[in-house]
Amino acid sequence: MTGVIVTDIERADAAATAALAEFGSATVHEAMGRTGYAGARIKPIQQGARIAGTAITVRVAPGDNLMVHAAIEQARDGDVIVVVPITDSAFGFIGDLMATQMQTRGVRAYVTSGGVRDTAELREMGFPVWTAHVSAQGTVKDTAGSVNIPVLLDEVEVRPGDVVVADDDGVTIVPRERAAETLDAARARAAKESANRERYRAGEISMDLNDLRPVLDHLGVSFITQEEHRRGGR
Repeated sequence: MTGVIVTDIERADAAATAALAEFGSATVHEAMGRTGYAGARIKPIQQGARIAGTAITVRVAPGDNLMVHAAIEQARDGDVIVVVPITDSAFGFIGDLMATQMQTRGVRAYVTSGGVRDTAELREMGFPVWTAHVSAQGTVKDTAGSVNIPVLLDEVEVRPGDVVVADDDGVTIVPRERAAETLDAARARAAKESANRERYRAGEISMDLNDLRPVLDHLGVSFITQEEHRRGGR
């Protein structure tokens, strides 16, 4: 496994990136037409964190964190380091010492399909992490990989400079060139949800608000009494 370190990546617009954090991974996923979600395997080690930042991508060998060290040097304020092993690797690729470096450089979070350790310390530091594994097993520093090339974070491609939106619901990736349009769509979706919430509070229900009765009818779903059901109506 040989590699490269790309040093001059193009990042998504900083203002649009920061604003996307307000809406969270689920709303942003829906705003992009239900795309960009990394999948249910990537989970937060903490609760209540909501971030958005630009991706520094890292491809690593299993159980080897050499390229994560190299990626930290490339990171700057507002970035999120995204680490993907070439095969599933439940090792603790980072702990509190590496997170301290990241936090000092302004890195907003760490996301990985590998693993992390020192999770209590990471939570105490207030350094957000989303990961597929928590593991005490440490790594070596022997194998080349790459920094700032496209990687596949479980179910979604992440390119350097893309927007990473993460919260309690998981991680969604926004292509860097779509940051502004996704922000507009997320704002529109949030406004619609806010209006619907008020209608629900006033007593309306989603069956009517979303016009779902014709859908049930089209699917052949019928309303019957308990007695009809008891008699074998369905």
